[in-house]
Amino acid sequence: MIDDEPDSERVSALAPFRHGIFRAVWSASLVSNFGGLIQGVGAAWMMTTIATSSYQVALVQASTTLPIMLFALVAGAIADSFNRRKVMLIAQTFMLVVSVLLTVFTYLGLMTPWTLLAFGFLINSGTALYNPSWQASVGDMVPRAKLPAAVALNSLGFNLTRSVGPAIGGIIVAAAGAAAAFAANALSYVGLLIVLARWKPDLPASTLPRETLGAAMGAGLRYVAMSPNIGKVLVRGAAFGFSAGAVLALLPLVARDVVKGDALTYGIMLGAFGIGAVGGALISVRLRQILSSETMVRMAFAGFALCAFNAAVSEHAWQTSLGLLIGGACWVIALSHFNVTVQMSTPRWVVGRVLSVYQTATFGGIALGSWIWGVVADANGAEFALVAAAVAMLAGGAIGLLLPLPQQAVLNLDPTNRFKEPHLALDLKLRSGPIAIMIEYIIREEDVPEFLATMAERGRIRRRDGARNWTLARDLENPAIWIEHYHTPTWLEYIRHNKRATHADAVIGERVRALHSGDEPPRVRRMIERPTTAGTTIVMPKGPIEH
Repeated sequence: MIDDEPDSERVSALAPFRHGIFRAVWSASLVSNFGGLIQGVGAAWMMTTIATSSYQVALVQASTTLPIMLFALVAGAIADSFNRRKVMLIAQTFMLVVSVLLTVFTYLGLMTPWTLLAFGFLINSGTALYNPSWQASVGDMVPRAKLPAAVALNSLGFNLTRSVGPAIGGIIVAAAGAAAAFAANALSYVGLLIVLARWKPDLPASTLPRETLGAAMGAGLRYVAMSPNIGKVLVRGAAFGFSAGAVLALLPLVARDVVKGDALTYGIMLGAFGIGAVGGALISVRLRQILSSETMVRMAFAGFALCAFNAAVSEHAWQTSLGLLIGGACWVIALSHFNVTVQMSTPRWVVGRVLSVYQTATFGGIALGSWIWGVVADANGAEFALVAAAVAMLAGGAIGLLLPLPQQAVLNLDPTNRFKEPHLALDLKLRSGPIAIMIEYIIREEDVPEFLATMAERGRIRRRDGARNWTLARDLENPAIWIEHYHTPTWLEYIRHNKRATHADAVIGERVRALHSGDEPPRVRRMIERPTTAGTTIVMPKGPIEH
């Protein structure tokens, strides 16, 4: 595990580089991202030469985001249930193999529009598997306090390559063809594979059996559903992806038809977007210190709307590129802020799944937007589609009037590790259940309003972490007695539920116990439910029954 370091290091935007594994993975990812961008330029420009409609050109962007929307939740459950390093190795190896096949097909002249889209879908299916494990692993490489800086550095690294990669990709495509660009991408995976193979993370061993994939996915969805602040991020991320994705989806058409350029023009404009993104990554940490979360995101929506409108009305590549500088900065400011908010609001046991749900929402918005804006461009031209997208961006910013983002706070989401499995008189198995839990409190009448407000939050936390049928009841004969009651399907799920408690959650529990006025701590009863029908399995006592 990573230990926190002095506060003086936390204020540095470069502090994550002091951790060797983060530095090595960041550097190898830089090369891999560079290859991916070259491949993206080759695919997008090749589609402009073989496609029969604007719709197919826009689908290149959709093919890169649709797999993330479709498979992210499964990938997130895998990230939280299996060894993340091995998952990343498998994903990178798969992408390497597909990239080699893409190079061969292109070199042999076997490529069609739909074959190109299929290869893009497969490569990005590997990305969908890789991303949740990679993003969740950042917390295994640096202390939690450095996560915002680490996320910003990851955005910086990607956009450093984006600032020059597309232009170089354009040169490669213009000079040697798309097959050369695809070959460069295939080679770029090698360094990251070597770094991941050599990394030996020191992670705590789980004392509980692994959740099934379906149960893990359900737990992740439940956590998101019971976390209102994360829900706001999902809505805003989807709205941003839907509207802002229009610029990247239609940029090949802008380069070819609006400014009358070639593959190099397209690469240079993408490079301008990348340079702007580098600037956005550099200033995002500072912006988080001086602006509220909501102000940052609204500015990003408005800035990207300006970028889209400029791309629609500009007839010169240099003017379009100036607007793309703003768009790139806004892209990184918004998406990195969403990512940081999700990570800082989520404990380690479920972070991969929550990140995957966020990616599903955001990249689902990009995929849907790429398709819709492509259809609009096919019918009315790229200029009209970009103006319409700019209006949608302004509307997306206005969503903040109803769903403002929470201000960031550093919560201690490490597990409390306070739960001790109680001594049981019955010979219970991990699969035994259902389990019913009742906790009895004694509350003074003057404390009832505060107790009810606190228990509402406690009930949300219980349900979020796996409790079912949570209720709070008051004794009719002795109104000072209150009973908290909930179920878990099995004894294993009861243990898992308690081990998920974090230090931030414990604050609520301590507040409840402080309101309890009994001489003894709140009484906890744990029971196994049993039907009275014939053939029911009976759980036997461990020893002789006392009368």
